[in-house]
Amino acid sequence: MLTALGVLLVANVMSNRVLPGWAYLPWNVAVAAVLVWVAQREVTLPQMGFTRWRSGAAWGAVLFVLTVGVLLLALTMPTFHEMYHDRRVEGSWWAWLYQVFIRIPFGTALLEETAFRAVLPALFAVRWGLLRGYVAASVCFGVWHVLPALGLNEVNPVMTRWFGTGVGGVAVAVVFAVAGTTVAGLWWCWVRHKSGSVLATVLGHIASNSVAYTIAFVVNR
Repeated sequence: MLTALGVLLVANVMSNRVLPGWAYLPWNVAVAAVLVWVAQREVTLPQMGFTRWRSGAAWGAVLFVLTVGVLLLALTMPTFHEMYHDRRVEGSWWAWLYQVFIRIPFGTALLEETAFRAVLPALFAVRWGLLRGYVAASVCFGVWHVLPALGLNEVNPVMTRWFGTGVGGVAVAVVFAVAGTTVAGLWWCWVRHKSGSVLATVLGHIASNSVAYTIAFVVNR
């Protein structure tokens, strides 16, 4: 367990502070593979949710459709519409294709679901039971977003207005990001548990990130 946590700590710092942008994808894929390899010393692939692919695909498909509906509904609401004016979403159509179909699915969703819905819940559950394992993994998922959230208060007008600027704004943004992703982690862990497959949350994660990115890309153009 400590080895897996150590791998994630190093991976988080490297991807957010050290590695160039082009290395994000291969680095995260490699980290996901290492995590599974490390975890297999204590837990099995079925315990991690690498099974029941048909159930996972069915749950994932439903989540995908529901997520698209929610994100499109948000587009009709002024405040949420404004949130799509995100400075992180820019570039050409080629950049959009790379982000939506390669970087997000294989760089972000694959690693985060492997780590926080497969490996860590299984390792924690062995020691503390299923419920505590899911809670602990979700808290880790929240902490994982500390570094990415350091500039969150400046990426679009809504977040600047909500969180403010300066050190105080950064602190509020980090607390918001950690709390929000912890709650999201609990939801994804529930989905992973009910579906019996991490594929369900991978597909749901791809939907939430790639579809939101696509909407923001269109809005900003």
